[in-house]
Amino acid sequence: MDHLYPVLPNASVVFILNFTCACICIQYRLDKLFVHFTIFAPHMNTITKVLTAIFLITVSFTHAQEIELDPITVTATLSQKRASETGRNITILKGERIKNLPVHSLDELLRYVPGVEIQARGPMGSQSDIVLRGGTFQQVLIILDGMRLNDPNTGHFNSYIPIAPSEIERIEILKGASSAIHGADAVGGVINIITKSFAAKQNQEKTNISAGISAGEYGFLNADAGFFYSKNNLSVGGGVLTNNAGGVQQRGTKGFFHNTTASLSANYHFNSKWNIAYRTAYDNRDFAAQNFYTSFLSDTATEQVSSLWNQVRIGYHTQKQSLSIDAGFKSVNDNFNYNSSSAANKNISKLFQALLLYQNQLSTKTMLVTGLNYQQKTIRSNDRGNHSLYMASPFVSVSQQIAEHFLVRPSVQLALFEKIPAELVPQLDLSYKIRQWQLRGSAGKTIRDADFTERYNNYNKELVTSGRIGNPGLKAERSFSYEAGADWFLQDKLKVSATFFQRFHQRLIDYSTTPYSDMPRKDNLSPAGVYALAKNIATVNTSGFETDLQYIHTLNEKQSITASAGLVWLNSKSSDTVPSFYISSHAKFLTNFSVVYQCHNFTASINGLYKKRQEQFASAIHASITPDYFIMNAKLDYAFFQKALSVFIQADNIFDRQYSDLLGSPMPGRWLMGGVKWQWNRKDL
Repeated sequence: MDHLYPVLPNASVVFILNFTCACICIQYRLDKLFVHFTIFAPHMNTITKVLTAIFLITVSFTHAQEIELDPITVTATLSQKRASETGRNITILKGERIKNLPVHSLDELLRYVPGVEIQARGPMGSQSDIVLRGGTFQQVLIILDGMRLNDPNTGHFNSYIPIAPSEIERIEILKGASSAIHGADAVGGVINIITKSFAAKQNQEKTNISAGISAGEYGFLNADAGFFYSKNNLSVGGGVLTNNAGGVQQRGTKGFFHNTTASLSANYHFNSKWNIAYRTAYDNRDFAAQNFYTSFLSDTATEQVSSLWNQVRIGYHTQKQSLSIDAGFKSVNDNFNYNSSSAANKNISKLFQALLLYQNQLSTKTMLVTGLNYQQKTIRSNDRGNHSLYMASPFVSVSQQIAEHFLVRPSVQLALFEKIPAELVPQLDLSYKIRQWQLRGSAGKTIRDADFTERYNNYNKELVTSGRIGNPGLKAERSFSYEAGADWFLQDKLKVSATFFQRFHQRLIDYSTTPYSDMPRKDNLSPAGVYALAKNIATVNTSGFETDLQYIHTLNEKQSITASAGLVWLNSKSSDTVPSFYISSHAKFLTNFSVVYQCHNFTASINGLYKKRQEQFASAIHASITPDYFIMNAKLDYAFFQKALSVFIQADNIFDRQYSDLLGSPMPGRWLMGGVKWQWNRKDL
C-alpha cells in the first residue's frame, strides 16, 4: 500500500477515512505516522473520494493543548486521578477547543466527540437527545460542577445545559456504567462540565475577555461574549450565547429558533483551606417543534423552554482530606403548543438537590471517597398533573493500589426512592498500566427511575385520541454492565483506545405501540385511538465495540494540528415482539471526527460523522429515516493584531445532505455563515 501515499517529511500525519471495508489499522514508522481508518459502509464511493481528498493532510505541529491524552479527571472516581488510573474510558475536552470548531452550541460540540451519539431534533441547540453506548436519552447523566442537571420532566431537556461556552474549563465524558458513584441515570455514561470559576485555585492570576458576532443564511444571527478574571483569592466568570434564525422551510412551518444562555459565577478562597463558589444561570429556548414528539400530519408544534439554575458550594481542603457541601436548584418552565388550534401544555418542573462529599487519602496507596446525594423533584402541569418525589443515595468508594501498576476500586451506593423499593448498586473498576499500555475493566449495576413524562404524559387531559401515554405503574430500570479495554499511548502525541462492552437490561422503560384494549388506564382514551404506551420491556441486551483516537503534537511555533476520531459498533436485542421506539433508534454503526489545523494566523477546522441505523417511514407526513448518512462542517478563520481580532467563514453540512435523526424532523441542508471575533488574554502565574 506504500505507493498510495506521497513521500512525507518528518513528524507528518495522514488522516484517511476510507469507507470500503470493515477494519481499522494503525501503521507507525520512526519518522512518519500513518493513521488509516477503514470502515464498512456500502454505497459510499462519493464520500470516499471526498474524505480521502480532505484528510490527505501533510502538516507540521506545534502547541496543541486542546485534547490531553492522560489528564487529571474527577468524573470516574470523584477524586483527582489520572485518566489511566481510573479503569474507565474517558475523553477530556478543553474549553478552548470550542472556539476553534465549526459548532454553535454544546450539543453540537458533543456530536463530534468520539463515541457520543447526538440525535438532533433541531439545529444550534434547539433540542437534542444525548446517547452513549446505545442507551436511551434518559440513560446519560449530565453534571455541571458536581451537580446533576437531568430534568425531572423529560430527558429531552437534558441537553439544555445552562452554561455559556466561555465559562467552560473542560468537559469530561465517561462512557459506561457509573451508578455506584453518580446514582440513577448514569447507565450509558456521564458528561461532566467543569467551569473555570469552580475549578480556580487560590492565587491564580488570569484575565480572559472575548466577544463575537456572526450572521448567515435563513436569517441566522449569533452573538457570544464572556470573561474570566482571577487574582489572589477571587475568581469571577460569566458569559452569554445566543443563536437565532428564521429557519429553513418545513412541511407546516419554518424551523425557527431563538436560543439564549447566560451565566455568572464566582469563587472566593477565605484562606488556603476554605472556599465558597456560587453560580446563577438562565437559559431560554424558543423554537419550531414540528414532529419532535409525534409523526402526525396535524403536528405543527412550537415550544418554549426556559430554565433558571442556581448552585452553591462550600469546600474545605487539606493536603490529605477534603469536605464539600453542594446545593443546587433548577426550575424549568415548558410551554408546548401542538398546533394553532390546540391548548398549550404548560409544565413547571423543579429540582432541588444537595451533595455531601468527603475524601480522605488514608495512605499513599488508599483513597476513601464517601458521601450522600439528595434530590427532591416536583412538577405542576395541566397535562401531566401535580406530582413530587424524592430520592436519597449514600455511597462509598475506595481506590486501592495493590501493586506498582495495579489499581482496584470497589464502589457501592444505596438508592432510596420515595415510592419504589431501595436498590443496592455495586461496581468494581480495575486498572493496570505499565509503560505505554493501560489495561482496564469494569463491571457494575445501574438503575434509572421513570421521569414525570414517562409516568404521566397525557394523564391529566379530558380526552386523548392518539399519541404517547404515560404509565404511573412503571418500575425502575435495572441493568448489569461490564467492559474490558486497552489504551495505547505514544509519548504525548497519540492515544488509541479500544473497548468491548455489554449491558444486560431488565425492565427498560420505552414507548411501544399498544392497542386500546391493552392500555392499563382508559379513563381519557378513545377506543379508536392509536397509542404508544410507556412500559417496562422485559429484557434488552446491548453489545458493542468502540475505538477512540486522539492525536496531538508539538514541533514549532508556526503550525499545529489536533485531531480525534471514534468508531462504535452496536447491537441491541429486545424480548419485546414489537420494537420499542428509542431502542430501535440508536445508531448501529457510528463514526465521528474533528480536525483543527493552525498555521500562523490561519486556522482551518472540520468535523463530521457517519451514522448507520434502522430505516423508518411515516407515510402520513411523507417522512423517512434513511439507513445511513454522512455530514461534514468546515470553518476557516484568519486572525489579525496579534490574534486579538479574527474573521471567519463557516459551512454547515457542506455536502447539502438531506437527513433526519428523528422521523418527521428534518435537519437543515447546507448553511453558510461568517463573522468576527475579538479576544484578550492576560496570564501571570
